[in-house]
Amino acid sequence: MSSFAGYFDVSGTAGWVAIGITAITTLLTLSGMAYMLLALAGARQFLRGLRRKKLVEGFAPALTLLKPVKGVDPEMMTAFRSHCTQEYDGEYEIIFGVSSLQDAAVAAVHQLQEEFPARTIRLIECPQRLGANGKVSNLAQMLPHAEHGFVIVNDSDIVVSPKYLAHVMGEFAPARTEGREHKPVGLVTAPYRGCAGRSVWSRLEAMGISTDFFAGVISALRLEGGMNFALGSTLAVKREALEAAGGFAPLVDYLADDYEIGVRVAKSGYSVALCREIVETEVENYSFDGFWQHQLRWLRAMKSSRSAGYFGLMVTYSLPWAMLNCVASGFALWSFSLLSLVLLLRSTVALSIGVGLLRDRQVLRDFWLLPLRDSLALLLWLWSYADDTVLWRGERFRLAKGKLHSIAAKS
Repeated sequence: MSSFAGYFDVSGTAGWVAIGITAITTLLTLSGMAYMLLALAGARQFLRGLRRKKLVEGFAPALTLLKPVKGVDPEMMTAFRSHCTQEYDGEYEIIFGVSSLQDAAVAAVHQLQEEFPARTIRLIECPQRLGANGKVSNLAQMLPHAEHGFVIVNDSDIVVSPKYLAHVMGEFAPARTEGREHKPVGLVTAPYRGCAGRSVWSRLEAMGISTDFFAGVISALRLEGGMNFALGSTLAVKREALEAAGGFAPLVDYLADDYEIGVRVAKSGYSVALCREIVETEVENYSFDGFWQHQLRWLRAMKSSRSAGYFGLMVTYSLPWAMLNCVASGFALWSFSLLSLVLLLRSTVALSIGVGLLRDRQVLRDFWLLPLRDSLALLLWLWSYADDTVLWRGERFRLAKGKLHSIAAKS
C-alpha cells in the first residue's frame, strides 16, 4: 500500500477503493496486452496468407454487382468509375437500385452510362419499403434482376483497384481449396480503410477503422479458426449460398445486415473468406455529434448482434485502462512502466496493421490522436450500455436482437 502514500488515505474507504480500481485496471491492462499480442500474431498469419495467394488463371465467372444508392456523395462518381474499369476476364454487369426515380443519384447513374456505353449498367427502381433497413429492402428487390450466379454487394462510396473483381472472385476458385477438406466458399468479404475528411472527428473514425476494427477482425479469425461473419465493404456471394441463407428478404429489419448475412451463410454449410483486396470508403466530415451518433450506432449494432463477444471488447481498450491505472495507483513507478509497455504495444499494432497491412498512410499523419481515439472508444463502449436506441437517417430506433424497431416521435 506504500505506493498510495500522500495520494490516498489507505486506511479509509477511499484507499481501499483505490486499491480495488488499481487491481481491476491492472487486470484489464494485462488482458489488453495479451489481446494486442494476439492481434499481432493474427496480422502475421494474415500477411503470410496474402503472400501465398496468387491470381488463379482462367477463373473468371460472370457476376452481377448490386449497388443500392441514395442521394449523392462527394466522391461517389470516383467510386462508380472504379467499378467500370476492372481488369477482369469475365462478364459482369452493374445494377444500381434506387427507392425513387426522383433520387439525386439517378442523374449520376445516367452520367456513368454515358461515360461507359460498352459496360452493362442498369438502373432499377425499388418502390417498396420492405423493412426498416432501406438498403436491404432495395437489395431484395434488385436481386431478381441479377442475371448471373455470383453477386457482389458494396456501398456507393467504395473505391476499388482495377484488380478488385479478379481478387475477390479468385477466392471462389476450386484451385484455392484442392486437397483440403472443408466447407466450400459461399461468401467473400474484403478489408477496408477509411479516407478521412478534414475534421478531427472524421480522422478519429478513420483511425479507428485501420488501427482497431481490423485488428479485431484478424483476432477473431485466429480465435475462431476462420471468418464467421462478413464486412459491409464487400459481400460477394454465390447465389446458391445466398438462397441457402434465406436471401436478403429476412434481413430487411436488421441494422448490421452485413454481419448477419455472413453469419447465415456460415451456418448454411459454407465458409466465409477474407480476400487480399483492400478497398477504401469515404468517411464523412463529421461534427462531434455526428461522430458520436455514428460510433454509438455501430457499437450498439454489435452489442445487439453479438452480446457476449461485445462485452469482451472491454479488454481491447488497454491504453485508457493503463492511464486510469496510473491515477488509481497514485502514479506509482510500476504503473508508468506498465503504461510504457502498453503504449509500445498499441503503437506496434497501429503501425503494423494500419500502415503495414492496410497501407493507410493517414495513420502516420494522425498518430498523435491515438490516445484520444482509444479514450473516446472506451467512453462510447460504456455509454452503449445506457440504452438500446440508435439514430439512423434522421429516425430513432430501438435495437432488439439486431433488429430495428421504429420509435414513434412524441407529438
